[in-house]
Amino acid sequence: MKPYLLSLAVGALVGVIYSTLGVRSPAPPAIALLGLLGMLLGEQVIPLARKIVHREPVVAWLRTDCAREVLGPHAAPPPRDDAGASV
Repeated sequence: MKPYLLSLAVGALVGVIYSTLGVRSPAPPAIALLGLLGMLLGEQVIPLARKIVHREPVVAWLRTDCAREVLGPHAAPPPRDDAGASV
């Protein structure tokens, strides 16, 4: 039940933002798609900040895990074994 209430709350917040910007809901397709892209990128802010704070490699994470989350499972390069060959 909690995810549904959270989703409703976030949807209401987005509705308030749309109203403030003067965008009708449902938004025109281009605006809606940019909003979805913004959500996908926004989900990666906290993991990115954690990587930076803990001084972990950021570029490798962007190319693999982040790319997979934002662009889909086929966007990241295939995993490699210890010898550097594709698995």
